Amino acid sequence: MGQTTIRITENLHKALSKIKAPSESFEDLIWDLVEPYLELSPQTKRNISRSLREYERGEIYSLDEVRKRLNL
Repeated sequence: MGQTTIRITENLHKALSKIKAPSESFEDLIWDLVEPYLELSPQTKRNISRSLREYERGEIYSLDEVRKRLNL
């Protein structure tokens, strides 16, 4: 994937630096800030709906059950 450069003020750069984790890239931070505003894909919406129906039917697993099934 290509790259592009954006210009931001020094104040914004300082603010972003304060809220990002030391090992986090600015790109990851920006994605975290932008993602809530993006539209969910149709597939993601279907997956969420399916998961909600499974939950409502009681088709859930405890963490211990998952560990046991995965031999962890």
